[in-house]
Formats: sequence, C-alpha cells, structure tokens
Amino acid sequence: MPGDGHESEHGPVPVRGPESGAGAGSGRGAPSSGGAESGRGRSSRTGGRGRRRPSWARALRPSGLNRAPGAVPAARQAGPYLTPAQAFDALYAYCAPALVRQAYLLTGRRDLAHESVERAFQRAWDHWPEVARDPDPAGWVRAAAHDWALSPWHRFRRRYRHPEPPPPDDHDRALLDALLSLPPPYRRTLVLYDGVGLDLPDTAAETEASTRAAAGRLLYAREVLAERLPEPAGPRELHDRLAELASSGRTRAAEPAAVRVGGERRARLWTRTAAAVTVVLIGSTAMTLHTAPTHYVPPVPPGETVRGVPPRAAPGPLSDDQRELRDRLREALLDGPARLTPEAR
Repeated sequence: MPGDGHESEHGPVPVRGPESGAGAGSGRGAPSSGGAESGRGRSSRTGGRGRRRPSWARALRPSGLNRAPGAVPAARQAGPYLTPAQAFDALYAYCAPALVRQAYLLTGRRDLAHESVERAFQRAWDHWPEVARDPDPAGWVRAAAHDWALSPWHRFRRRYRHPEPPPPDDHDRALLDALLSLPPPYRRTLVLYDGVGLDLPDTAAETEASTRAAAGRLLYAREVLAERLPEPAGPRELHDRLAELASSGRTRAAEPAAVRVGGERRARLWTRTAAAVTVVLIGSTAMTLHTAPTHYVPPVPPGETVRGVPPRAAPGPLSDDQRELRDRLREALLDGPARLTPEAR
C-alpha cells in the first residue's frame, strides 16, 4: 500500500490540484478549469484508433468549468432571490448530464444510470434544506447517485438480471468490460480520480476510505485496465477514453420538473403507506387488548393413569326388597323424610 505521500512500489500517485491541469476541484466535486484547457489541447489530435477524436474534457464533469469551485450557476431571469424549485433546477441542469455518464461507467447500464441520477435528485429534493446549505451540493448529489448505482440489491431485480448490449466499438467494449471486472469500490475510485478529476483526498473522502486505501485501489484498478486493454493508456489517455465511452449512446437526463414531481409523488406514496401501516398496527393492537384475557387461567393438567386401584365392580340385579327400598328413597327425596316422633318407653 502507498504511504502518506502516496508512494508505492509502482511509483507515486500524483495528488491533482487546480495547478496540475487535471480538473480537480476543492471540496467533493467542484472541477477547475485546468482540465478543460488540457482537453482542448488534445481536441485535434488523432487517437490510437486512426480517427480524430473530439474534446471529451467536459463529458464527465458538470458544466461551467470556469466558475469558482463549488459554485452552481443560478437560474436565468430568476431575480435577486431564487425559489427552492429554481435553485433545484439550476443544480440539476448543472450536474445531471455528467452524473448520467458517471453512473454508466459504474454500472454499464443506461437505464440504471438514468434511474440512479433521478433517485439521487429526488432524494436531494426531499432533503433540500440540507442540500441547499451544503458547501458542495453537486458532491452531495454525486455521492447519492453513485451509492444508488452501486447498490448490491440491483442484482435481485428482474430487469437487471440480463446485461445490456455492449458498445459497438471494440475498444469501448474492452474498456467497459475491464471496468465492470473491478470491485465496486475500486471502480468508483478510478472514475472519481481519472474520470471526474477529483484529487486523492477528496476521492478518499467520497468513497469513505483512507488516503492510503484510495491510492492502493487506484493503482490496482490501473494495473487491471493496463492488463486487459489492448492499447496502453496513461492517466490523460484513460480520462479521454472514459469520457468517450460515457458519452456514447443515450445520455440525456430527464427534465428537472419531472424529477421534482416524481420525488413529491414518491414521498406522498411513502407517507400514505406509513400512515396505513400505522393504522393497521393500532387496530391490531386495540383488537388484541380487547380480546386478551384479563386474568391468569391456569391450564388444565392432562389426565394420568393411576395404577394399583381395582376396577369398580358393576352392580348385580336388585332383589324385590331392594327395588322397593329404592323406590321409597326416590319418593322421599321429593317430599322429604317424615318427622320421627320418639316413643316413650
């Protein structure tokens, strides 16, 4: 594992900053303008596949790279103050397209990538006072989207049991297969560091790992990709290839109003479900209290066989005198016995 200075037997892992031109930003997810200029410098170069590639510097990062770190653009014609809906729409327009591409690199599925981003923004809308006061709201949403995309419970869903069709390009298909072969924490570290452009401490903080662990995951992920890719790829080349892979296919996010309405509808559904469950629990508790016994009733012990007692003999036929006595006794039980008067002797 690398040390405090991010050294290992494989060589140093540079900590990217705004001066390094890698697009790292302060906080969790605010990029700088250095990566944009480096991407423009390579926009006219010819890739290793014999064709000219456009600039992919902005593919995996939110729009507006020239703004201050952590800043989210305000809605146009919004006036001096923004409503919560306007602020949410501005954050969505700023982050959603890049988050869809990042989630696709983490999952290899377009539908799951769109679903992850929508769920993340719906959660952000439910916790909007907390997100609005966060120093880096874009990083808050990005962490929620990545957590949903890498949730292990998706494997039990029927719609995600079969993989999507692979990319048509052989190099993109090889890169996607190599990414999906990595464990989720390593894949997320690689996408955040080499794709999004976060520096190593921010990558470690977002993946909930130490800086040493994040550096070790990054080095291992790079080794796996170097072994499985047909062409060698350095950090800058890997960034361009990740951005190019993420930008292929359908990457357009849904409208922010639809996401807000969907989140509110989901919140109402969960609220009604919780209320219904609460009513059922209250009713079952009241029924139990009403029908439950108020005192302890000891259980009847089971019968036991007593041995050594002779069985009772059945009576034989009665004689005439016995039958007469029986009849007299039965009549006496109805009227009572006659009074006895003592005899004087």
